[in-house]
Amino acid sequence: MNYSQIDALLHREVIPAIGCTEPIAVSLCVARACETLGALPERIVVNLSPNIYKNAMGVGIPNTGMTGLPIAVALGAVAGRSEYELQVLKDADSSAVERAKSYLESAEINIDIDKQTAHILYIDVEVYSGDNRARAVICGTHTNFTFVSLNDTTLYSQNQSSEGEQTSSDEPQLTLKDVYDYATTVDLSDIEWLEEAEKLNIAAAEVSFTGDYGHGLGRLMHKGATQSILGDTLFTKILSYTSGACDARMSGAMVPVMSNSGSGNQGISATVPVVIFGRERGVSREQLLRALALSHLTVVYIKQSLGRLSALCGCVVAATGSSCGITYLMGGEFREVCFAVKNMVANLTGMICDGAKPSCSLKVTSGVSTAVLSAILAIEQRHTTSLEGIIDDDVDKCIANLTNIGRNGMRETDKLILKIMTEK
Repeated sequence: MNYSQIDALLHREVIPAIGCTEPIAVSLCVARACETLGALPERIVVNLSPNIYKNAMGVGIPNTGMTGLPIAVALGAVAGRSEYELQVLKDADSSAVERAKSYLESAEINIDIDKQTAHILYIDVEVYSGDNRARAVICGTHTNFTFVSLNDTTLYSQNQSSEGEQTSSDEPQLTLKDVYDYATTVDLSDIEWLEEAEKLNIAAAEVSFTGDYGHGLGRLMHKGATQSILGDTLFTKILSYTSGACDARMSGAMVPVMSNSGSGNQGISATVPVVIFGRERGVSREQLLRALALSHLTVVYIKQSLGRLSALCGCVVAATGSSCGITYLMGGEFREVCFAVKNMVANLTGMICDGAKPSCSLKVTSGVSTAVLSAILAIEQRHTTSLEGIIDDDVDKCIANLTNIGRNGMRETDKLILKIMTEK
């Protein structure tokens, strides 16, 4: 396995983001279209794949106190800068927010689901000013522009597979053993940048403890009444910090987090439990960095076959990564890491994704609590076996069973979820 390819893959998939990545990707596409147009448009037409629409309906937009797509579109138009990618709204201060609110009242903004697209992640934005029009399309990943045009002139075009989710030809096709070997043997200097994930995602949790974000789950477990039941333990600290970072992000706090595979919650869940466990256990800096590499790369590996968006909640995948990282910090080797993965797949497979929203912190907490439990069992040499459900002796087949259910088996579930959400 070429470690330089894995380095590039990690750097591409583990990046900073401000706000939930689905509405933020819409803001990004709007910003690019407006920049191409060279003017603030009088009319904006947005067409989205069902999964993008689902994940952008009920989530807070940074610094606005508002939820949903209209304000995300308006902010992208008046203050977005496409060069910032998933931090496209980094400059959206209170003044920009007021301009965006005014723009909502004066501009014509149409947002719809593109029921014809075969792409799971698809954003198509057309903007109009006078006789001029511009178009930008994002497809496959949250920052991947596949088409840009001005009037009748195509400025950029990229071929895209029918699913829009296929891995590139230079992307390494991993196994869990590849992931483990890389994380435990790569030169430490190549993964030191993951310290930024620790810094950003822990800071997001600490922001949540100072205010009233979402359902306040993290803050309640940090200093609230739940401690009288659960206690002040390493376990509750892991849960409170992880759910707290999610509380802040889903409620629109203007804080960057380190995302994974296009999801801030996945980045949080892959980072925070490992960091808190490592800090409390006093592990070395090298151990913590290698555990973070193992956690994040496990998530990237699983998402290679699952895809960016699905009816399967991303916390299942991200918590599986953190379970591997915690198992490693407990002294586990590859055998025990495999046990942890099997325990996770046996437990959480089937948890649905019904859009990005404040209650994601509840699902994140369920995932992380299972991650800790799975790691404890793995270290004790206890694990689910091929006699049980979808578990296979081969850990990579076990992961493939998980992703096949999420990608293919739950397609009708995905449609029904969206139907329920849009008909309420």
